[in-house]
Amino acid sequence: MAASLGGQAPPTAGSVPARPFRPGAAAPLRAEPLLRGAGGAETELWRARGVMAAGCLEDPSLERHFKGHRDAITSVDFSLNKKQLASGSMDSCLMIWSMRPQMRAYRFVGHKDAVMCVQFSPSGHLVASGSRDKTVRLWVPSVKGESTVFKAHTATVRSVHFSSDGQSLVTASDDKTVKVWMVHRQKFLFSLSQHINWVRCARFSPDGRLIVSASDDKTVKLWDKTSKECIRSFCEHGGFVNHVDFHPSGTCIAAAGTDNTVKVWDVRMNRLLQHYQVHSAVVNSLSFHPSGNYLVTASNDSTLKILDLLEGRLLYTLHGHQGPATCVAFSRAGDFFASGGSDEQVMVWKTNFDAADYGDVLKTQKSGTSMDGTHHTLLLPYAGLDSRCGVMQVLKNVIALEISVLP
Repeated sequence: MAASLGGQAPPTAGSVPARPFRPGAAAPLRAEPLLRGAGGAETELWRARGVMAAGCLEDPSLERHFKGHRDAITSVDFSLNKKQLASGSMDSCLMIWSMRPQMRAYRFVGHKDAVMCVQFSPSGHLVASGSRDKTVRLWVPSVKGESTVFKAHTATVRSVHFSSDGQSLVTASDDKTVKVWMVHRQKFLFSLSQHINWVRCARFSPDGRLIVSASDDKTVKLWDKTSKECIRSFCEHGGFVNHVDFHPSGTCIAAAGTDNTVKVWDVRMNRLLQHYQVHSAVVNSLSFHPSGNYLVTASNDSTLKILDLLEGRLLYTLHGHQGPATCVAFSRAGDFFASGGSDEQVMVWKTNFDAADYGDVLKTQKSGTSMDGTHHTLLLPYAGLDSRCGVMQVLKNVIALEISVLP
C-alpha cells in the first residue's frame, strides 16, 4: 500500500571551484559558505579551505534532502537508473523518493514494526525490505505499492541483499542465522548458523560465490555459497560489527565497528590491509564507490567520511545530519551517494571528486577477472607497516576537507 507525499525541491547550487590540496601540508582551515538553499539561510554548505590532492578534485556537494519519515532512517539504496531512492525507517515505513525535482514520494505501509533494511534488486523492478516484525517484503516500486511478504526469521531481520544476477536474496537476523532464498516464489534454500550472537549484516560477493556476514559475536565470517561452509573468520574487531561489504573486485571486504573503526581485509590472503580510526563514535554503515577507489562511512559522531583507499587516507569529512548518521550508500554508478540519520532526514550528495579518474578505472576493471580469475588486483597501500604485528599501521588524524551543512 502506497501513500504519496509532495516532493522536496533541491537547494539552489552555485558553481564550486576545486582547490589544490598538498598532502601533509598543515595549512590553517577557513570556512566559507558555498551553497544557499531556496529559503535563504535554511541550507548552507560550508567548506573548510585547506590542502587537497595533486589532481585538483571537486568537492562533494549536497544536492537534495528529503523529509517524510517520522523516526530514524535505518537504510538507503538507489535504483539502477538513479530515478528512485529507497529508504527504511524505525517508523515501520519504506519510502520511495523520486530523484526528479518536484516529483512525489511514496510511503509504503505493510510492515508491523521498524524497517531495518532496504535494497533495490539489480534490475530495479523490486525492492526488498527486512523488519523487526521478522518478515521480508518484496515490493514493486510503483504507485500501487504491491508487495509479497514472507516470514524469513524468528527474530528481527537486520539485512537484505540481492545477488548480482537478482536471482538470490541473503538475509541476516537477530536469530543468529544467515539465510539464502530464491527470489522467485521466495523459496528457502539454506541457512548458515555458526554465529553465536545477532547477525547485523550479510552480503553476496560480486560474483555471487561467497557470502560475508557481520555479527555481535565480534566476528566477520566468509562463507562459500556452494559448500555452505565458513571458510574464514576475521576476529580483529574490538567491538560488535555493524556493517560489512565486498570491494567491487571481490578481493577485499570492509567492516564498520562499534569500536569506532573501519577495517579492510584481503579475503584471499586472510590479512588486515587497512585500519582506519577516523571517527569518534560507533561506525554504523559503509559503502564502496564502484571504482573501488573510495569508501564512504557513516557514524554516530554525526559525520560521513570519505576515505581514499589507494592513498590510505581520509579525504573528506561531511557534516550534515543532526545526531547520528545511521546509513550511507553510493549509487550504482558512483556519481551520487545518499545518507540517512536519526534526524529523520535523507540527504543526497553529488560525489564530484570521482569525475577525473572514474572512467579509466571502470575500463581497467572491465578488462580484469573475478577473484579466482587472477589479474583483478586491488593495490591498497601499506602506509607504514608495523613489523611487530605484520599489519598496516592505524590511519588516523589525517588532514582533510570538512564540509558542513548547517540548519
